[in-house]
Amino acid sequence: MTTLTLSRYLQQQLDKPGVTPELCELIRQTCDACHRISDAIGKGALAGVLGHAGSENVQGEEQKKLDIISNDLMIAATLGGGCVAGLASEEMDEILPVPDGIKEGRYLLLFDPLDGSSNIDVNISVGTIFSILERPEGATGPVTEQEFLQPGNRQVAAGYVVYGPSTLLVLTLGHGADGFTLDREQGVFYLTAPNLQVSRDTKEFAINMSNMRHWELNMQRYIRELLDGITGSRDKDFNMRWVASMVADVHRIMTRGGIFMYPYDMKDPSKPGKLRLMYEANPMSFIMEQAGGAATTGRLRILDIEPTGLHQRVPVVLGSANEVERVTGYHQES
Repeated sequence: MTTLTLSRYLQQQLDKPGVTPELCELIRQTCDACHRISDAIGKGALAGVLGHAGSENVQGEEQKKLDIISNDLMIAATLGGGCVAGLASEEMDEILPVPDGIKEGRYLLLFDPLDGSSNIDVNISVGTIFSILERPEGATGPVTEQEFLQPGNRQVAAGYVVYGPSTLLVLTLGHGADGFTLDREQGVFYLTAPNLQVSRDTKEFAINMSNMRHWELNMQRYIRELLDGITGSRDKDFNMRWVASMVADVHRIMTRGGIFMYPYDMKDPSKPGKLRLMYEANPMSFIMEQAGGAATTGRLRILDIEPTGLHQRVPVVLGSANEVERVTGYHQES
């Protein structure tokens, strides 16, 4: 097994532009929290962590016990560590600034502490997604929500962790994407998949087909082409995969190619999309582009979107570049 631990890997990244000791320490703290989340998930019913918490998050979604536990573990590992000025979470209504008396850092951490938590009670893979921004130049005093509202192209690091048969981390500091596996006995992440690359072409797609009747005609056209397979205009058969956990679906694409879609639909026209820009779409798009893939809303590059709100939603199309470009081209025709 490789002997390159995450800590040694981060040390080696210090000669790269934009990588600082403080950023590396924040990533270590975040991954320590993910290790603890992995332990909590692994105990499941034995620790009484399954089931609903009896509360809702800011989006009106019912929270699981592990949503709250995971959120608390992320806060405990990072808020007082001297690297952040504040945190933002999908599970919190507002930002969480560093308390008075605690050293304030230069970074902003945003995270979805437990992506796909609706799957937790049936023992299907879930994950954590995180995004790191730097405070705007010249910002002083207590951090404000406006400081978090930066486009994804200003991320300095992003990652996700999959809690599956093994616990896997995929990380980018803006210089490619690398994969790590957690040694659960040692509590250490080891580099196991350096320089991840997503193939430009694919025969796999991931989408919730039950929403097809609500999609725009452009998306329906694209999916029908895939379903027609070798007898249709694409001249090849496609396989559909859908886990309903973004982390699990995206990680499959990172390892063997594919296209993930959560498009705009007219089931609730007031919602511009399902997935959150700041906690899900931006970090996943950053990682995907660093691995040679692409990510758009179906019309615009996700990383170029100027955020208007902390919990803003957007459509997401990401994965193998040639398929993402085809979907985007169909939408741009109209």
